[in-house]
Amino acid sequence: MSTDELEDTSAPLIEHLVELRDRLVKSVIAIAVFFLICFFFSADIFNLLVKPYQWGAGTNDVKFVYTALQEKFFVDIKIAFFGAMYIAFPVIATQIYKFVAPGLYKNEKGAFLPFLIATPILFTIGAALVYFLIMPLATQFFLSLEQVGGNGTAEIQNLQAVGSYLSLIMTLIFAFGLVFQLPVAITLLATADLVSAETLSQKRKYAILLAFVAAAVLTPPDPVSQLGLALPTILLYEISILAARRIEKKRKDKASEEESDTTDVASS
Repeated sequence: MSTDELEDTSAPLIEHLVELRDRLVKSVIAIAVFFLICFFFSADIFNLLVKPYQWGAGTNDVKFVYTALQEKFFVDIKIAFFGAMYIAFPVIATQIYKFVAPGLYKNEKGAFLPFLIATPILFTIGAALVYFLIMPLATQFFLSLEQVGGNGTAEIQNLQAVGSYLSLIMTLIFAFGLVFQLPVAITLLATADLVSAETLSQKRKYAILLAFVAAAVLTPPDPVSQLGLALPTILLYEISILAARRIEKKRKDKASEEESDTTDVASS
């Protein structure tokens, strides 16, 4: 390969790297801005995250502690970062799309956009399930393990640390939000013809087993949280099978139309 050819191939690569850098910088700036905003309102956000605990406890009079001097500060940082990543996702997704869009065909662009829209929506649905149902039920279950002292028995009372509670609810929100991306992931694979609806149907029993294993790993060791994650996962898997069948039908119809057009051209 000549020097001129090397220069021609390196120039587009440098342009892509420069564009990638610019997209990354814009994403980081968005995260940083939302981080500062969320950090300023970290106390309000934490109080909002406490609501499921209050619903489960059946009272607004709840108390949290922190045992390390710096614990509350790091809790605020975690809240700010978690909130910034969630709010900045549309910006990040837009930058990803703008970076890959020039290399996509028109029909590929049309297929890619719905997934960018569906991802935050499905994550929000999973987070809402945790917030309004799973966390209150899990709180009610765990608090039922408290023990009233007296008559020779020890008193066992829950006194929640801010760091532990935040880690629990953030883990649940992330786990459910991630699981709710299952239709997006499988639909993308089906669109790329890497998986078929028939294969998904045949592997259903393994998917059910994996759903319960994932629920056991990602959620606290209580039946409410585990069933609350496993059952929606199985439902989402069934939805994914239907989506894969629809994609296969569209692909088959398109192939039939193209074959019909080819036959018409050949006959004329």
